[in-house]
Amino acid sequence: MTGDDVEGIVQLKHDLHTIVTIEDLGLVRYFLGIEISISPKWTLLNQRKYLLDILTDASLTGAKPAKFPLPKGLKLSTDLDNILPNLESCRRVIGRLLYLTLTRSYIFYVVQHLSQFLQESRDTNYQATMHVLMYLKGTPN
Repeated sequence: MTGDDVEGIVQLKHDLHTIVTIEDLGLVRYFLGIEISISPKWTLLNQRKYLLDILTDASLTGAKPAKFPLPKGLKLSTDLDNILPNLESCRRVIGRLLYLTLTRSYIFYVVQHLSQFLQESRDTNYQATMHVLMYLKGTPN
């Protein structure tokens, strides 16, 4: 629960506790892959750990970071090269990248562009997706 009315929040917690047992866990620190830092002047949302988990799952923790989100002159298509044998792996990474755009709006266009080719992902599209991850490796915070 959040809000400006501290008395209202305390009353709501008390009322809820009379119906069902609840526990006050204090200020939120981590929720659904989002780290939350709160100060009197600001609230910061960060998905650093979530990104590091994606990089670990993709075996890219040792990869060299890329300087740009996509390689220069990249042409994505649904008919240029071989269809991936495991489409689910590419779809999973794109889905995780879409969730990552909650705190990294600067990759939204690139991820949206890559997601247009999920119907029949090709080798080139998958390599472009891995390139985005290598770009993000250089900006974990």
